[in-house]
Amino acid sequence: MTDPASLPHPAADGAVLLHARDARGVHTLTLNNPRGFNVLSEAMLAALQAAVDAVAADAQARLVVIAANGKAFCAGHDLKQMRASPELGYYQKLFAQCSRLMLAIRHLEVPVIARVQGLATAAGCQLVAQCDLAVASDNASFGVNGIDVGLFCATPGVALSRNILPKQAMEMLLTGDFISADEARARGLVNRVVAADALDASVQALVERILAKPREAIAMGKALFYRQLETGIASAYQLAGQTMACNMALDVAQEGVQAFIDKRAPAWRP
Repeated sequence: MTDPASLPHPAADGAVLLHARDARGVHTLTLNNPRGFNVLSEAMLAALQAAVDAVAADAQARLVVIAANGKAFCAGHDLKQMRASPELGYYQKLFAQCSRLMLAIRHLEVPVIARVQGLATAAGCQLVAQCDLAVASDNASFGVNGIDVGLFCATPGVALSRNILPKQAMEMLLTGDFISADEARARGLVNRVVAADALDASVQALVERILAKPREAIAMGKALFYRQLETGIASAYQLAGQTMACNMALDVAQEGVQAFIDKRAPAWRP
């Protein structure tokens, strides 16, 4: 268990990632390399991994928001850094590092929301797709355009194909074409699209709705949701049934059901 007071505070100017935690247990991770379009450099990947690990160690964590400063949300991997080390071993290590981060986001007990204010391309689009929820401004755009430089976006395709239909994902991967925020919503990549000046309010409204629900049920449900997606339907129902039975035995569910019967608001702990 980690003392919330010991968790990271907003980083100093110049840090590639800002990490803040509020009194509600909401962690905000802000990509902070606007001049470099918030690329997933080795430093950015390491900072994100450390921040996600800190969230995982925080027993009072309730939610994570991944945001970014500047015009771009994230322009993917740092191609200059990649070109400077043209070795198979280096590339294998880099993509393994990125995959560990994506899986760490998946394995967090708490929901993760992407706050997308601009361009999200290649591994940046992957980051959006890997989050549990996403809210985008109406001027955001999304693409997996590695193919434009001869690099098929294989790892971004893993997350993308678990968000949108296969043929839509393949078209994006094969052509490198970008889609608008509205098209991303229509295809299931983001949940909501709002005007840029309403982005923060929309994210916070979603945060508040989730915070109003019991942490234990959300943690149990998130783990089950992704686990059942990767298995056959019979096994999925078995896992889901076990999870619901365990969930129903929790105090939060007993109180919630009783509150429904009594026609009152449930008295859940904050």
